[in-house]
Amino acid sequence: MANLSNSLFLVLLLAALPWTPTLNAKKPLISRHDSQKQTVTNIQFYFHDTPSGNTPSAIKVAEAPSSANSPTLFGNVLIVDDPLTETPDPKSKEVGRAQGLYAMASQQELALLMTLTYQFTAGEFNGSSIVIVGKNSVMHKVRELPVVGGTGVFRFARGYALASTYSFNTVGDAIVGYNVTVIH
Repeated sequence: MANLSNSLFLVLLLAALPWTPTLNAKKPLISRHDSQKQTVTNIQFYFHDTPSGNTPSAIKVAEAPSSANSPTLFGNVLIVDDPLTETPDPKSKEVGRAQGLYAMASQQELALLMTLTYQFTAGEFNGSSIVIVGKNSVMHKVRELPVVGGTGVFRFARGYALASTYSFNTVGDAIVGYNVTVIH
């Protein structure tokens, strides 16, 4: 009982002491580099997603039991390694690869949750990448997706991508035009 009384007394004593929120607080590390200019870059390319054929660039790795009966394929997850080209022609110059995954993430519409790194392998951005994460409502004419990061010249990137379907077939192969605005 004495220990309980002593503990209660100590708690009440501590509660009665004046509290200063900055007491022994460290200053947060804030670093600004105003001397570094931000650059706005616009990039245009075409994304070739091919889940069919002998060498697919998108492969289903998971499927919910109900996905086969879903008109939106809700619950399917695909891993992708899609080529990025200069023009919609699949034989045009490859400028990079989109690698990551997307999942069919809506019960009401054909919509993907995309988590992809767009790695550039040619041209002035060779070796740099941008990361796009977001919902892609594929039946909309134009979809806006957020750029959430990047590497190389796109380190600390932010921005947005406008995606427009150029072509689509019944087996799911698609060519999508991307117009990306990146601040870095």
